[in-house]
Amino acid sequence: MLLLALDTATPAVTAALHDGTSVVAAHSQVDARRHGELLLPAVDRVLTEAGLRLDAVTGIVVGVGPGPYTGLRVGLMTADTFGLALGVPVYGLCTLDGLAYAAGGAAGIEGPFVVATDARRKEVYWARYADSRTRLTEPAVDRPGELDIGGLPAVGAGALLYPDTFPDAREPEHVSAASLASLAAERLAAGEEMEAPRPLYLRRPDAQVPKNYKVVTPK
Repeated sequence: MLLLALDTATPAVTAALHDGTSVVAAHSQVDARRHGELLLPAVDRVLTEAGLRLDAVTGIVVGVGPGPYTGLRVGLMTADTFGLALGVPVYGLCTLDGLAYAAGGAAGIEGPFVVATDARRKEVYWARYADSRTRLTEPAVDRPGELDIGGLPAVGAGALLYPDTFPDAREPEHVSAASLASLAAERLAAGEEMEAPRPLYLRRPDAQVPKNYKVVTPK
């Protein structure tokens, strides 16, 4: 097994390789405006670090969000393209699940907690977890002031942005492809069903065609 994991659902452009036992190489760069520019160099960097070629990859793992439309589709389209070119399966994983998995290690959280990422518009994408591998609620998008998390620990950029709602906010701030790859490797080894690589937007894109605009046609 050699999994290539990608995620562009948050400001972190992140890629990693996993050989079924451990992470072989990983790279992340935070830049909310350059997903399309940074993702392929990140993939090239992890392959070079591992001393491997792209055709050695046996499966693609991609974060499906929730996340902003523009950034999220960069990772999904890249994953689909790699999958078609290599003839390998493409597996989807909820980006919040990747953050939750990391929380069990980086933040040392063992009991119930919340993952919240920045959804912009003064909102957060969030979900509640029983532990680092068990999500209790479907991902949602809400204003922080409308949430009552009962004082649970929380991880993610959304939690760090709104301390009044998330008083026990902790790192990691952004998802890493290394966590996504490790979680996917565990699930595949256990024979668990993986998600389809389809985007989880939760709301309409920011950029939309104007309504009732005046059409100008030549006479």
